[in-house]
Amino acid sequence: MKQLIIKPLIGLALLVLGLSNSACSFFELDNYDAPDVTITGQVTDVLTGKPVLTDQGSEGIRVRLTELSWGDNVEHNPDFYCMPGGNFQNTKVFKGNYHITVDGPFIPLQRRDRDGNILADESIVMDLENSHDVPFKVQPFLHIEWVGEPTVQNGKITAQVRVTRGVSSADFRAKVEPMGNYNDNLLNMTDIQLFVSYSSSIGYRARDERWSSRMDYAGSSFDPLFGQTITLVSNGVIPAGRTVFVRAAARINFDTPVGSGVRRWNYNAAKEVLVN
Repeated sequence: MKQLIIKPLIGLALLVLGLSNSACSFFELDNYDAPDVTITGQVTDVLTGKPVLTDQGSEGIRVRLTELSWGDNVEHNPDFYCMPGGNFQNTKVFKGNYHITVDGPFIPLQRRDRDGNILADESIVMDLENSHDVPFKVQPFLHIEWVGEPTVQNGKITAQVRVTRGVSSADFRAKVEPMGNYNDNLLNMTDIQLFVSYSSSIGYRARDERWSSRMDYAGSSFDPLFGQTITLVSNGVIPAGRTVFVRAAARINFDTPVGSGVRRWNYNAAKEVLVN
């Protein structure tokens, strides 16, 4: 009889011990260092040295880090995006060896042919250990400039801009055609927009659809207008006494990264407008 009592007690003790060890393992803290590397940078025009202005959202300039320390098949880190002024910052990066690149409304930094062979590579591979400033110089597709100051009449904003190419047609073709599936239509400007918003971070994601306006262009119909003054007028009626921000954006028929389906805008700087 005593054996029948002792054996279950021994088994129960072993079970409790096993669960206790498992619980300890479960609640053990990992010994990895917290991500404490900071990476900052700015995307600028290689010809003018000016920042490439962008949208603060997924339609803007994308920054992609891929940690190479884990091998060739590693997945990239979560993407993040530039701020409107073309600058970026990430303060929570693990130490390691990284491939760093940006994608936006400019000639791709890393270009491959249809077989995946690298044609050109202006991206960066480097060790990230402390704080690093990583600048990128690019060739933006378009330049958008204000012509004069926006005016207001009867709750509508009228603004004038000038659009020019940031990269010549010949240079665009020389760099993009070897990637495959080239078509002259890729250079066509497809639309120009006047974004209106209460937010100073104005862009596609931070626009008021009631007042923002858009002009579309078919085929190469915009070509004669490059370098000319374009007049943009807001939609609707903006209430008097309000302060808003306006910004113009234009894009060509070329997606970046190639195959993503995302055609990104080039921007000018935001302006503050008092509607009176």
